[in-house]
Amino acid sequence: MTWSSISQILAVLVILVAISKPLGAFMAAVFEGESTFLSRPFRPIEHLIYRVCGVDPELQQNWTAYSASVLSFGLLNFLFFYVLLRWQNFLPLNPQGFPTLQPDLAFNTAVSFLTNTSWQSYAGESTLSYLSQMLGITVQSFTSAAAGMAAAMALIRGFARQGTDRLGNFWVDLTRATLYVLLPISLLGALFLCSQGVIQNLRPYWQLTTVEGARQTVAFGPVASQEPIKLMSSDGGGFFNANSSHPFENPTPLTNLVEMLLILAIPAAFPFTFGVITNHRRHGWTLFAAMALLFSLGSMITAWSEQSGNPALQVVSSNVSGGNMEGKETRFGIAASAVFSVVSTASSDGAVNSAHDSYTPWSTLVQMFNLKSGEVIFGGTGSGIMSMILIVMITIFIAGLMVGRSPEYLGKKIEGKEIKMVMLAFVVTAAATLLFSSLPFLVKLAPGSYWNPGGALTSNLGNPGAHGLSEILYANGSAVATNGSAMAGLNANTPWFNLTLGLGMLIGRFLMIIPALAIAGSLARKRRMSATIGTMPTDGVVFLVVLLGTIFLVTALTFFPAFCLGPIAEAYQIK
Repeated sequence: MTWSSISQILAVLVILVAISKPLGAFMAAVFEGESTFLSRPFRPIEHLIYRVCGVDPELQQNWTAYSASVLSFGLLNFLFFYVLLRWQNFLPLNPQGFPTLQPDLAFNTAVSFLTNTSWQSYAGESTLSYLSQMLGITVQSFTSAAAGMAAAMALIRGFARQGTDRLGNFWVDLTRATLYVLLPISLLGALFLCSQGVIQNLRPYWQLTTVEGARQTVAFGPVASQEPIKLMSSDGGGFFNANSSHPFENPTPLTNLVEMLLILAIPAAFPFTFGVITNHRRHGWTLFAAMALLFSLGSMITAWSEQSGNPALQVVSSNVSGGNMEGKETRFGIAASAVFSVVSTASSDGAVNSAHDSYTPWSTLVQMFNLKSGEVIFGGTGSGIMSMILIVMITIFIAGLMVGRSPEYLGKKIEGKEIKMVMLAFVVTAAATLLFSSLPFLVKLAPGSYWNPGGALTSNLGNPGAHGLSEILYANGSAVATNGSAMAGLNANTPWFNLTLGLGMLIGRFLMIIPALAIAGSLARKRRMSATIGTMPTDGVVFLVVLLGTIFLVTALTFFPAFCLGPIAEAYQIK
């Protein structure tokens, strides 16, 4: 590793620690309805929203009503965005005259942003109108992130409350997440990015002649208003196909650092929100430490591997490598690109500033581990803390089995029905990843069929062998993890992949949220038990080590064979 890589990792971690605790405390106050410095200007707006929408802010929902609200809100968002994409050519703010999207691509895109995934089977600047970008992509980024934050708060209240089946009001949580957290930070982020050179306009594209005499199209658009929420919401869908490697989205090393912090800010703050609301602040620090250690380890491995370069391309005479610069922007270099790739895959955001298909196999292994560990390394906005809480429950359950004691977590007894819901969430999502990854190698389609015009599904792979398998594994892992990044070696814009990846996104989103809400409803009804000498502490080094071991164990047992056939096999092929 170089000093540049070490300094990048340290800078992200130090600033993240500085902002996460106050942001976490602020979010706890917001969701509990306490007064904050934003209450005076925003409280009247909040109450006006409730009156217009007919929401009773005092009405509390049980887990089934809360889940129904989550699902109905998601369905309405999907239908709205799908119709918008299908009628794009008839609607205004389309100066380039882009046509409507095909049904399979419109389905995939609408599901992608509904589920906070931001998988893009298209190039944004050559497919979507300004209206689709603003009213579709940007609005969905707000709503999907706010819905995830609301569901996380319901799960946290399941531990904080006792003797009740009420978890809060989804519509109130949704409003507060958007109004007090997402909108203010997005506004400040947009102003900062504009000051650094990120564009914001509604101009038609320019047709220019380069110094070589070639014709070139320069795309414009409302980028700065979309960029902060794209990052902060864990959506990651870029205005441009090049995403955060495009100079109009990410022009300088300073914006690169700020964009990484925007991606991690809310997921890193949620452990502290959890600690404040449950009155177990040390446990919140422990969860944050587990996330930070896994992130640091992945960043160091990736930076080392990329700096070492590809052994097949070493300069034999001097045995010196300049590192793997393929697919990376020279204004960022290896260090900033490597850390950004780990931020992207660890956070479930999916924004990229380099081509993941060009990374070395060990870096690809880190990216896949981040995707397939269940969003526990910071994870998505709201979904990350939910996944971490579920893996903690598995840790507590295993520890209880080892000592022959009923597992307890924050004073609540963890029983069979809670563990069944936890296993449902992890088993179904893992099965979906592996099943959808294997089907392209098993399903035979007639040449020129509707589902895949090229015939064999594997013809969509950009590379053969282990690297091609990695492309398939990465795509489906990204979809089910609601991440949205891609290795880019797979042509996924076919009806088959648009449908299967869309189904994977739905499974990864809602078969994590609904079991988590069921667990919250069960725990909220239980009375809190007093800690005894036999209660396992959920803070400190011992619990941290057991938690990290459980994360590695669960991920390895589920995906190690697939890793061996993909990135690990490729690593040994190029030695």
